Amino acid sequence: MALFTVTIWGTTFISTKILLRDFSPVEVLFIRFFIALIALSIAYPHRLKVTNRKHEWYFAAAGLLGTVLYFLLENIALTYSTASDVGVIISVIPFFTAIFSYFFNKEKLNARFFLGFVIAMAGIVLISLNGREMKLNPLGDILTILAAMVWALYSVLVKKISRFEYNTIQTTRRIFLYGVILMIPTMKIFQVQWDAARFARLLETTNLLNVLYLGLCASAICFVTWNLAVKSLGAVKTSIYTYLGPVITIIASAIFLQEQITALIVGGTALTLIGLVISQNPFSWGIGQKISRKSGRRAEVKEDAAK
Repeated sequence: MALFTVTIWGTTFISTKILLRDFSPVEVLFIRFFIALIALSIAYPHRLKVTNRKHEWYFAAAGLLGTVLYFLLENIALTYSTASDVGVIISVIPFFTAIFSYFFNKEKLNARFFLGFVIAMAGIVLISLNGREMKLNPLGDILTILAAMVWALYSVLVKKISRFEYNTIQTTRRIFLYGVILMIPTMKIFQVQWDAARFARLLETTNLLNVLYLGLCASAICFVTWNLAVKSLGAVKTSIYTYLGPVITIIASAIFLQEQITALIVGGTALTLIGLVISQNPFSWGIGQKISRKSGRRAEVKEDAAK
């Protein structure tokens, strides 16, 4: 589910880029999540019965972080920094997720995670820059780092919400509801105005198909699969899959935009995948399971001897 989600999210820049020709980032954001909210309401039309009123605060915070602040910070950062710079910096999400998870969810950290992080980041730098000079912009870079921290907090919060034992579709829909409500003041701040001409532009075939892709696939489906992945793997392990974002983006660019894949991109992709494997460490996990079983058997033998 994490791999599926990141694969879809890695292609969304194409749809977003097309829509930004006619609409502002705030408009695209609102339309995207409004469609997602409607879709989830149709797919699972059962009211969420909250067992504790305090849980609503968690849903509201997740809506603010995951659907409003993250995308706004990232989109605004793109107006100051290049897409490649933002792509590199936003990839520190797993690092912040690990730190926040350690403090809030008591998830364990190990040296393998940080080693994988360094290797994957090196690959992402190669992919994103591809021989170009990285031009740092203090304001854009700070906004991107803030966006990474916001998404990390969102993932940690989703892990907390998963412990409430609600249906994942219902919780995602409630998060979207708060997100859409909180976007309304933002639209007023950015002076968004809709008229018949703008609605007609939205209904044009190209715009409609792309906004449906963002609303149905990238939001309604992918936020559910992401939240399920966080529930199953934990916030840290799920966030590691975001390393694949630039890889997916490069592949999508080659397919849809006929962009060239260079040796630097191939090398960066290899480093990113190696970093992902080291961070997840499935091989040593299997060894650890065997060691654990052997330790358990030795403990049983000692207990029997003592008896």
